[in-house]
Amino acid sequence: MTETLVEPGQEGPVTISISRRVKPGFEVQYEDWLHGIVAAAADFPGHMGVNILKPSGATDGRYVLIYKFDTWAHCQAWEDSQTRKDWVGKLGDMVEGEGERKRVTGLEAWFELPEVPAAKHAPRWKMSIVLIVVVFVLVYPLQLIILPFVPSWPHWIKTLTIAVIQVLLMTYIFMPRVTKALKNWLFA
Repeated sequence: MTETLVEPGQEGPVTISISRRVKPGFEVQYEDWLHGIVAAAADFPGHMGVNILKPSGATDGRYVLIYKFDTWAHCQAWEDSQTRKDWVGKLGDMVEGEGERKRVTGLEAWFELPEVPAAKHAPRWKMSIVLIVVVFVLVYPLQLIILPFVPSWPHWIKTLTIAVIQVLLMTYIFMPRVTKALKNWLFA
């Protein structure tokens, strides 16, 4: 496995998922707690939003809290904050045991599904196959469409234009749909 070293702040968004099993009878109190901690996190720099999944068969009967920060440093500032510690301290007897926690950065976030339990993840070899196919399916037609319109542009600008369009399409349109369509294979 090859690791890429980057400077802090260049690693891209960080997604955290925490799943917890709530004791019977504490569901309303736990949901109030969730709304409180979500509001507190929203005030921290770099906060990019939250998803909350209620218990279901897909979450193994657990609540799942998924939140995202724009950088590892901002995420760590929230996680190390006294505000977060105070909120976690308010859990008391509402939950069974410790929450299951997962943190992903970069490309791994393309393979996250809210309905998949926090402990599951797609193997890297499967992610690689899917990415190769999706990148090819996007880049090949983008070259055919864009390059004829910009023949005089420098090569690096053409490449950058295609890369920007490809990454935006993958992040916001293709990868969420492809990951959902292939979830039974990816997370098996």
